[in-house]
Amino acid sequence: MSVSSSRKITQILGAELGKLVTLPLIWLALMWTFILNLVLAAAFTSVGLQGAAGTQSVLNIGLASMGYLQAGFIILGILATCSEYTGGQIRTTLTTIPWRGFQLSTKHLALAIITIPAAFIIATSGVLYTFFMMRDTAVVNEIDTMIQTLVGATGYLTLTTLLSAAIGALLRRTTPALVVLLGYYFIVSPLTRVFLPSIKNYLNYFPDTAGYYMYMPPSSDEINVLTPMQGTGFSMLWTLIFITVAIVFYRKRDA
Repeated sequence: MSVSSSRKITQILGAELGKLVTLPLIWLALMWTFILNLVLAAAFTSVGLQGAAGTQSVLNIGLASMGYLQAGFIILGILATCSEYTGGQIRTTLTTIPWRGFQLSTKHLALAIITIPAAFIIATSGVLYTFFMMRDTAVVNEIDTMIQTLVGATGYLTLTTLLSAAIGALLRRTTPALVVLLGYYFIVSPLTRVFLPSIKNYLNYFPDTAGYYMYMPPSSDEINVLTPMQGTGFSMLWTLIFITVAIVFYRKRDA
């Protein structure tokens, strides 16, 4: 029984991976995200080269594009779950794999398998570009700090992708999901910090701000901020909540 179950899990995971890797939009999203990151890294590095030598960190400049980079991974997560609804392929999927909760969970696992190496490569590319361009003028962080920060950045981008996939599964349409998530990350959250400073500390526990502390250590003049581990914990909690809600609705709704 256990051998049969393990084989079934492997087959379903392989099927979900196969669907993702053969979806051209997935690779287009990753390719353009990689290109955008290099362009932004070049721009931030150029600005950094014009600043005061020795006062800037390679990591801070190399990861300055993260605020924009997350858009590509939001799109990636939405495409992963919404693409099957576009042409009605979801009916075939549910006919082949009737265990809805298990199928959606496996899809998120397959998405994580693809996202983790892609996020690490993309995040690292920006830091490496900055390092090679500014190694003589900027503060070069210790290797342990660089690895820890890049792992945190990879984790944040992966959790953002999985959360976006869960929102995509809830809304089942690409455009509404994009509007909701991009609107929150790039409009609602930044404007709330500016115009409602009284609740700024509470925003530290929301997925975008908590995720920030996964890879960028807080400044000494900040108060009520999270440690990298706390940021990771809150980001994971938000992601698991949305995945759980998505699975509940996925099991109860028609295809």
